[in-house]
Amino acid sequence: MKKIMYLHGFGSSGASGTVELLRREFWEKANANSRATVMAPDIPLDPLVAMPMLEELAYDEMPDLIIGTSMGGMYAQQLHGFTRICVNPSFWVSKKYDILFVGKHKWMNRRKDGETEFHVTKETISHFQEMEEHQFDGVTDDDRTLCHGLFGDEDTTILASQTRPVFEQHYPGMSRIFHGGHRMNAEVVTHTLIPFIRELGIIR
Repeated sequence: MKKIMYLHGFGSSGASGTVELLRREFWEKANANSRATVMAPDIPLDPLVAMPMLEELAYDEMPDLIIGTSMGGMYAQQLHGFTRICVNPSFWVSKKYDILFVGKHKWMNRRKDGETEFHVTKETISHFQEMEEHQFDGVTDDDRTLCHGLFGDEDTTILASQTRPVFEQHYPGMSRIFHGGHRMNAEVVTHTLIPFIRELGIIR
């Protein structure tokens, strides 16, 4: 049975609407012989904790496809050797001063541990900066054919004009623009993401 691993954005969780849409499409509506499970971990706040956890999960579960959105796209890009789709990847979380700032924040979606709030410290921001400096280390020629980028033409949070050229520098010819904003709504998931997944031919 096929497996999809979904990585959420900053301040969110694995209980997002996108995950429910993917499960409905690839499990509930799918033929019994072509179903895919969708795993969606709650990503720890600190990237120095999150990245090793995601690597361990990926190599334990060996998903056929990894999808990451925003911050999750940054993490997905670094999971070398797997087929990945990075949707509006946020390569510089530490520079999003309106999002990542010292203080108390609320999780946007339900977390498995029941926590409703989290605290960003100076150390948290420093750890994001450290990761961002090395996030494209280790990209091989073989890996350049496995990582795909989707960039929204109405994304005002992570501008495609800034992030897409960086992505293309490391994964030439592996990106495309779609009509939509930063957060994937049901229309984008249904009419852009799901058709693209099927286009890749990994999950039918």
